[in-house]
Amino acid sequence: MTGDFIAVLANPSAGRGLHRGLLPGVVDALGISGRPVRIVDAHSGAEAEAACHAAVAEGAAAVVAVGGDGTVHRALQAVAGTEVGFGVVPAGTGNDFASAVGVPPQGLRAAEAIGLALRDQRAHRFDLALARTAQGDRRWFCAVLAAGFDALVNERANRMRRPRGPRRYDLAIVLELARLRARGYVLRLDGVEHRFTAEIVAVGNCASYGGGMRILPDADPADGMLDVIFASPLGRMRLTRLKPRLRQGTHVSDPRVTVLRAREVRIEAEGIIGYADGERLGPLPLDVTCVPGAIRLLR
Repeated sequence: MTGDFIAVLANPSAGRGLHRGLLPGVVDALGISGRPVRIVDAHSGAEAEAACHAAVAEGAAAVVAVGGDGTVHRALQAVAGTEVGFGVVPAGTGNDFASAVGVPPQGLRAAEAIGLALRDQRAHRFDLALARTAQGDRRWFCAVLAAGFDALVNERANRMRRPRGPRRYDLAIVLELARLRARGYVLRLDGVEHRFTAEIVAVGNCASYGGGMRILPDADPADGMLDVIFASPLGRMRLTRLKPRLRQGTHVSDPRVTVLRAREVRIEAEGIIGYADGERLGPLPLDVTCVPGAIRLLR
């Protein structure tokens, strides 16, 4: 590739394949920018990241992620903290970041808006979260870091080979509920320590995860802050009853739920693998920092 092109990372399995025919229209819509459009070739998450890094190194004017939050997460690793434009065409089962930053939900409309923004040299700055593992690895994320029950469910579902599709996740929920226990956590929020036991713990740059579950309903990806939630031990029945309220964000009115805000968060617990944007980050402890204006969003 040579410079001043648009690199497009597309996940053909996003949204369980429902948007597979979207890509040609996206390419046409992006052409309104007056720049050539190149599809990056990738067959795995690691290849997707490497291809996006290569595109940025070769002078891409923008990187566009066509898919859900997982696809966005991969592309972000290359564009975060740079001046390269970033666009999102929502085409996943979960489009939480796109929803939070005002991207049109219709794929072709989103692509056209990206093309026009690039042509007119318009961009909007949004924050990202930067997570660091105990081994020193760095990962950017855009939406929510799960570090409690939902992280355990993700980890179990990823280890399971059957059943396929959403039923695997449903089964993982049942299995994790059966062995549910509150764990001891240490949180440091801008240097202030909090110790507690909980089953629900999350750190968010945006309000929702999992395709619209508003775990942190007041989180704003442009305010330079992270929102943090934890709840006193609930047990199986109370946790099951609280979960449906996540769609409306009304769970935060429960007196057992605490929401705090900070620029820097350290989260520690035994036996938890953190997941952000639905992607595996690694075992706790994790240090998370809000980086204001880390991306130039085209929309």
